[in-house]
Order: sequence, then structure tokens, then C-alpha cells
Amino acid sequence: MTLIDDNFLLTNEWSKKLFNDYAKDMPIIDYHCHLSPKEIYENKHYQNLARVWINDGTAGDHYKWRLMRANGIPESLITGDGDDYKKVEAFAETMEKAIGNPLYEWTQLELKRYFGYDKPFTKKNAKEVWEKANALLSQDDFRPRQLLQKMNVKVVCTTDDPASDLKYHKLLKQEEHENGFKVLPAMRPDKAFNIQSDKFADYIQELANISEIEIKDFSTLIKAFDQRYEYFSSLGAKLSDHGINTFHFAPASLSDVDAVFSKGLNNDELTAHDVDVYLTALIEALMRINKKYNWTMQFHGNVIRNGNKQLFNQIGADCGGDSIGTQADFAQEIMKLLQHMQAENNIPKLILYSLNPNDWMQLASGMGDFYGDGIDEHATKQKLQLGCAWWFNDTRRGMNLQLQMMAENSLLGNFVGMLTDSRSFLSYTRHEYFRRVLCNYLGSLIENGQAPADIEVMGKMAADISYNNAHEYFQFGDVE
Repeated sequence: MTLIDDNFLLTNEWSKKLFNDYAKDMPIIDYHCHLSPKEIYENKHYQNLARVWINDGTAGDHYKWRLMRANGIPESLITGDGDDYKKVEAFAETMEKAIGNPLYEWTQLELKRYFGYDKPFTKKNAKEVWEKANALLSQDDFRPRQLLQKMNVKVVCTTDDPASDLKYHKLLKQEEHENGFKVLPAMRPDKAFNIQSDKFADYIQELANISEIEIKDFSTLIKAFDQRYEYFSSLGAKLSDHGINTFHFAPASLSDVDAVFSKGLNNDELTAHDVDVYLTALIEALMRINKKYNWTMQFHGNVIRNGNKQLFNQIGADCGGDSIGTQADFAQEIMKLLQHMQAENNIPKLILYSLNPNDWMQLASGMGDFYGDGIDEHATKQKLQLGCAWWFNDTRRGMNLQLQMMAENSLLGNFVGMLTDSRSFLSYTRHEYFRRVLCNYLGSLIENGQAPADIEVMGKMAADISYNNAHEYFQFGDVE
């Protein structure tokens, strides 16, 4: 049997038909990723395969980096300034040991879909892969914009600091028609969340400068945020994203929040409760703003960040030193937040992710308490979503579990589907991977008599989850 053949992950005839006739060729909406808008705009040729695949300066794929370290590869051939070919060779050597890991399958898919190479990737044929890929990367069809076009990507939502001037988004907006896709900002206010940082006051001043609002207390901080939401919206933004590593619901009076905010600005010592008070107030304020601008809010939670402090000090964040969090009451604390915000009818469209799958059932069942829009005449379809199998969970097993929990606790037919969460322009085969898992899951339901043996009904569901639902839910609009 050929590796990654046409029936890869498709184990029954229904799944094959659903994938090939309904899901395979649907466009892609990547509503959460870490691609660089600057890189998309400049559209430069990649120097070689290592630069697009492993690392280019400080940017790269931490999925690969973790496994290469596990295989004893020196850091110079991972994130360092080692020889580029030797990096690819070291990655090939690592992949020989990675069978059963989703990265092995993603790697084979990337080689096949982008470079037309369908042999197993090994150290023995690394030179062949290197030469074939580099020859193609020198062509105009393999620059960043062309790679997006090749995979039929229609919307890319990048990850952007509120204080960004969005220079490259403005330039790309002028070229949407020519490109055939939108590159939209999505707000990620991590630096405003990090009140314990000794750089917090400097960041708040940066936010004050760009918003032209003097930030002297919590209320003026929120006014500055409102201005940034308005500016982001002018460039087509529809989403915000919040890295909530841990969360404890701690409502407090405005005067108490102001006192904590002042301590943060002065770099005074903060208690754990102080931090909870500030984060609760900030998240609630941002929920109100998201509702005001009809954005979708995303909570990414229960994560241990930068667990390897030596690696963090040497290389920085997002280098492969994070892991699954263990806050046992994370989902319960999120439910308290939603209860509080429902009382004032200020829950926006919301996608709930937890890196710990132990939270998924509670999130999936709990979000069902908050469907509808209170007294509003027109309720939002699937206002709350259980986020797709994220990060360490975007495996076949993790995707199947997420689909099953979404189906059993809500309406799978309304699910907005997959995202890349990637810094790599070669990562869009992950949508194919997800669509194969999805169609195999739907096909299995038909085989088991749990779903109708009606190809039009089930095909529509496959196509909707692959693309149509995201298009409708986020309201990005089409390229004009």
C-alpha cells in the first residue's frame, strides 16, 4: 500500500465519496494562524527548503523542533545558524523515528502536495528531497502568496498585537482582488494580560500612544482598547484571540480593579488574587467590546507556557517549551464567567479551546447553557463553539474525540471546522488531514446506521464543516 495514498485515513466507501466529492476541493478559511503579513506582502522567494520548513531566523515550526530535540539533534541544526542542508537531513533522520506521530503524516502530505514527492522521507533520500524542493522554491509559483493560492485559501487571519499599526494589512487590503484572498488582522492582547511583567507599564504607554488616549486607570485602558477594535474593524478584523493559560473568576469593584492596575503600572508586587481580579475585569470588558463590534472571541486555555526556562532564556517563547496545563477547574471557572456575562447579555460569539482534553466535555456541555441571545429577537446560530482539536490534540485521535463531543453535546452540522495555528506557509495540508478525519467520522456514522445513507445530506454537512460554516459564522465576505 502506498504511503499517504488517495484513501489515506478513509476506511469506508462513504468516507471516500464524502471526501472526494464534497470536502476535498472546498476553499480554506484559516481563522487562526501565526503567518507573517509582512512575509505575505513582500512575497519573496525562499532561499531553500530549510528556510520555509524548519526555521528562518526566529520564526519556524516548533512541532518539528520538539521532535528534533527528542532525537538528540544539536540546537544549531534546529533553531540555530547551522548548515541549512544538514538541518533538513537531521529532520529526515528524526522523521524515520516519528511513525505514529501526526508530524510524520503532515510532513509526507506537505512533500506530496507542494513538491510532488511521494516517497517516504528518510535520511537516505534527504538530498533528493532537498534538490527537488529547492528547484521548485526558486520558481515564482512557490512564493508565499502563490502557496496560499495553490491551496485555495480564501481568508487568512493573522495574530496581531493591539498596538500594531497593521501596516502590511493595509497594503494587502489594496491587493485583495489581485491575490484572490483576504489577509485580516485578529487581535491578540497578551501583553495587556501580562500585568506581572516588568515591561507592563511600557506596553500600556505604547497602547496609549497608538490609540491617542491617555491611560491613567482601568476605564481609560478600556477606552484605548475600544479605539483599537474600531481601527482593526476598519481593516476587516472579525476575531480576537486570548491566551488564557490559567483562569480563576474573581469579580471585583472598579476601585479594586483600579488599585490592582496601578500596582501593575508601578511594577509593585502582585498577589495571585490581584492577577485574577485584573484578568477577570479585562476579559469581561473585552467580551463587551467583542459583542459591540460583532466579533468572535476565542479563549485558548489550560496551557503550561515556557516550562523549560533554560530554553526560554536561550531562544524565547514559542520555541517548543510549552505543554498541556493541569488546572482541574479551568472549565468550571470559565462557566462562572459566562454566567456573569449572560446576566448583562454580553456574551459574544465565542469559541472555547482547552489544551487539556479533560476539559472538553464540561466546555461542550456548559456552553449549551448559553445559546441564544437573551431578549434579542434574532439569535445567533451556534453562538458558542467547542474549539477544534488544538495543538497537541490535532491528531486523528484528538480530532475524532472533538468531533464526537461536539456532535453529542451540540450541533456538529454548525461546527466551523479546522484552522492551522501555524507559522508555516506549508501547513495548509492540515486542512486536508482534518477533512479526511471528518469524512471518515461521518462515513462511520452512516455505516453504523447513526446517520442517513443520503449522500446529498451528508455531503452538505462535510462541505459546510470544511468551509461554508466558517464563511457564514465569521462574516468575512468574499473578495471583491
